[in-house]
Amino acid sequence: MNFRRRQNFTDSEKELIIVGSKNPVKINSTEDAFTLAFTKGFHINGVSAASGVPDQPMGDAETLEGAKNRAINAKKTFPEANYWVGIEGGLEEDSNGMTAFAWIYILDENDFFGQAKTGSFYIPKPIAELVKSGMELGHADDHFYSQANSKQQGGSVGILTGGKLDRRDYYSQAVLLALIPFLNKKHY
Repeated sequence: MNFRRRQNFTDSEKELIIVGSKNPVKINSTEDAFTLAFTKGFHINGVSAASGVPDQPMGDAETLEGAKNRAINAKKTFPEANYWVGIEGGLEEDSNGMTAFAWIYILDENDFFGQAKTGSFYIPKPIAELVKSGMELGHADDHFYSQANSKQQGGSVGILTGGKLDRRDYYSQAVLLALIPFLNKKHY
């Protein structure tokens, strides 16, 4: 699915979205999803917003908490916006290995919210071992695959799919899913 459909709007029609991160992948995936979901245009900016969780969140609850905290802290930092978006990547270990995923949390000016989780995938055992030794997933990927700053590019999902699915499109799908309550307010 192509999330990168663009339309032109006048500045007066555009609302402001603040992403609780300066990571260009998170900003671009938010722009892709909002542009696809709504007929109006948006100004989108990223701000540094604390997640309140470890650099490498473990488990659903901690990862969702990080996404929610990023959105709330972005709203505190820049309260003049119309929407605030938190995106937090996390890991979870089960009997088959370690899975990677992300949670998205979107908040509007009335504190109405939507949230969604990406699909998950197993990371290779050598990467999982680096994470268990204390590395954050992006740093473990960079170390193992001899890359630099992969989390601001294709990320683990991009590396492991040979670029067929990059982190931007991976997140865009979940951002769009988190917008479902905003697209269907009478049902939520």
